[in-house]
Amino acid sequence: MAIEVAVKAAVGALNVIGDCPFTQRVLLTLEEKKVPYILHLINLSDKPCWFLGVSPEGKVPVAKIDCQWVPDSDVIVRILEDKFPNPSLLTPPQFSSVGSKIGPAFGKFLRSKDPNDCSEQVLLRELKALDKHLMAHGPYVAGAKIGAVDLSLAPKLYHLDIALAHFKNFHIPQNLACLSAYKKLLFARESFVKTKAAPEHVILGWEAKVNAA
Repeated sequence: MAIEVAVKAAVGALNVIGDCPFTQRVLLTLEEKKVPYILHLINLSDKPCWFLGVSPEGKVPVAKIDCQWVPDSDVIVRILEDKFPNPSLLTPPQFSSVGSKIGPAFGKFLRSKDPNDCSEQVLLRELKALDKHLMAHGPYVAGAKIGAVDLSLAPKLYHLDIALAHFKNFHIPQNLACLSAYKKLLFARESFVKTKAAPEHVILGWEAKVNAA
């Protein structure tokens, strides 16, 4: 039986996947495990009643697994790993937090209006730390095999590339060669190509947040 997943529809293009990195993480997990799924594209500006019935807070993603709607990408991914253990995407505990500070650092720098708040330096520090880890353990976070941490990082790095180039004219330094190779590896995977939002929808998705900062 196919897993049902309610996901954000793109702003201005309600028939395609929107820019939610947490949703993409779930879809990447399903794709890598070859689990069939059905998408429900949700207009978050005009949420249908049935969706609010299964997600009262109006948040995506939510997934219907074994006749029950489950919120939160962390929870969904954990259930999918238990229910569909092959191929395993488990990340060794010692690597489970690798890159975990990149998302918050990216968000803070993107919203920053103060060039002296060190938010760019904090982000660069986290990117350099990931590059150093990959130099020692790569090509993926835990070695030769892709895992859950990679599927969490991939959408964040994709958003970071697009949004920071557009809003901040920021690009990841070329000397972080292992990180650059890692991104190319992730972004070229069939699962990623199939589930990514278009760059213009990523920009639109962040625009309101940047302007509100």
